[in-house]
Order: sequence, then C-alpha cells, then structure tokens
Amino acid sequence: MSEDNSFNAVEFATELTIAWLGNQNNRTSAEDVPAFLRTMHATVTELATGSSAADGASGDAGAEQEFTPAVSVRKSLASQDHIISLIDGKPYRTLRRHLSTHGLTPEDYRRRYNLKADYPMVAPSYSEQRRAMAKKIGLGAKGRAAQSDVAPAPAPKPARRGRVKAE
Repeated sequence: MSEDNSFNAVEFATELTIAWLGNQNNRTSAEDVPAFLRTMHATVTELATGSSAADGASGDAGAEQEFTPAVSVRKSLASQDHIISLIDGKPYRTLRRHLSTHGLTPEDYRRRYNLKADYPMVAPSYSEQRRAMAKKIGLGAKGRAAQSDVAPAPAPKPARRGRVKAE
C-alpha cells in the first residue's frame, strides 16, 4: 500500500528531464544531460521534502530573501527612452510584461527592491508618445466636455435615408 502512494524522485526527475530534452528549443550536448538530471533530482527531492540546503536551521529564510538589484535605482531611471530592470539590468520601455515573465506584479517589484510607490513602470518618452496619440484620436475629450461649465452644442440631425418623395 505504501508503494502505491510513495513518491519516487528519481522517476519523476527522469520524466522531467526527458520532457525538457524533448523540447526542440532546448539545445544541449550529451555531456550536460547527467548534470542536468542530478540538478533536477536534487530540486525535486528538495521540493518533495519541503526543506532546502540553503535554509539551514531556519525554515523562513526563503520568505524574506534579499534581492540585490542589477543596477542602482538612479541608473535605472537615468534615460528618458527606457527603464532599466533591476532584475536583469536590461532596458525596457515598459516593465509590466517583463515583470509578469518573472511572476511579479508592479507592487511586488517595488516591494522586492524597496522602491517608492511612484516608481514608474513606463519610460517617460513612451508615456508621452502614448499620451499624444490618445489626445490626437480624442480619447478623454467626452469627459473633459462634460466637466466644463459650457454645455456642449447639440449634435446635428443625421440626413434621412431612403427614397426621396416625389411631389
């Protein structure tokens, strides 16, 4: 009975490794496969037991992990054309999609690196481009007209459709 419910880390790690190697986007040599299998086995065993070699005596070390930024906060905001990610040090016009690939929300990102609540997620020049485009196509004009003291002019009646009556 215990054999049916038991967890076999070797088999599971082997299946994961086979699936990983079956992906055509992963390029690896035959020499790297045993090392990858060992790493996969160690990770699966660690996840199954709920402990980590890095945890040591404390079990909550993973919850409050310190993250070191790839660049300084000042350098990340130095350019008008992009924001440099504190995760990997690469420039992005907008950080939202990049953060979602790392499983973060903007609030999590700000909390992780102790950033202020007004830390931007979009580069200033990109934000200005989007703002100009929105103004050009008239987004928000209806709201501005409703808030003004002057009542908007009535819309003209549309032309009649159909046949013209004979007199």
